[in-house]
Amino acid sequence: MHTVLVTGCSSGIGYCVAKGLKKRGYNVYATARKKEDVERLTKEGLKCLYLDYADSESVQDLANELMLLIGCDLYAVFHNGAYGQAGAVEDLTRETMEKQFAANVFGWMELNNRLIVMMRQNNRGRIIFNSSVLGLVSLPFRGAYNASKYAIEGFADTLRLELKDTGIDVSLIEPGPIESQFRKNSLIAMKENIDIEGSVHRDLYKKTITRLEKEGAAVPFTLPADAVLKKVIHALESPRPKARYYVTFPTYLFGTLRRLLSTKWLDKALAKVGE
Repeated sequence: MHTVLVTGCSSGIGYCVAKGLKKRGYNVYATARKKEDVERLTKEGLKCLYLDYADSESVQDLANELMLLIGCDLYAVFHNGAYGQAGAVEDLTRETMEKQFAANVFGWMELNNRLIVMMRQNNRGRIIFNSSVLGLVSLPFRGAYNASKYAIEGFADTLRLELKDTGIDVSLIEPGPIESQFRKNSLIAMKENIDIEGSVHRDLYKKTITRLEKEGAAVPFTLPADAVLKKVIHALESPRPKARYYVTFPTYLFGTLRRLLSTKWLDKALAKVGE
């Protein structure tokens, strides 16, 4: 029974993957950022640990705690905990960008480097990063999140090359719109960190708020979280896991358009989608 660490499990993709892998027979350790979520998931039967990717001390504590619990018997990690900071690039402060990267990039990298030490002991393992269609193409007013996912793409691609002579495989999951709390959390981050009333984009922000507050799927082709679970299972169990797993129609579409269209025509398409 392989041991797998799944991060960001309070809801959405992480919750679905942790529960799904446990049901499949994996020895799953889940993480959550809020203590009340750790308690809730523990009551539901998951082995759940506290982790705040944005806090280096929390990352180190999680790695140490996991090693005490399982030694070096870690087969895989699914990096998932993240949030999306909405807002025009010109409205993003340095502090806002640092917060986005602390949670979405630096914490992932720091934890991952601690976990590789464990995987190397057995010369095997699977490292799976939950990226985004916005790690392949950029949409307007999502600059902070776009940049964080581009960073994860580059980190994962480099790591895959550096581990090519080991038994450790690296994969990226590329979801598009998935049913989760992501939209709700993005709205909170925008209201907290963007000066909406003082921005030249004020009217557009108000339209965005209306869209993000809408109940149900805000965009077409939204899939349930178990669509990601299926890709994670393949990345864990295939003898030849893929470097990238597209999940939703928009990911397949824009992944293809990125290869076929010139930058000019791709920009036209992306600008239209981002309106």
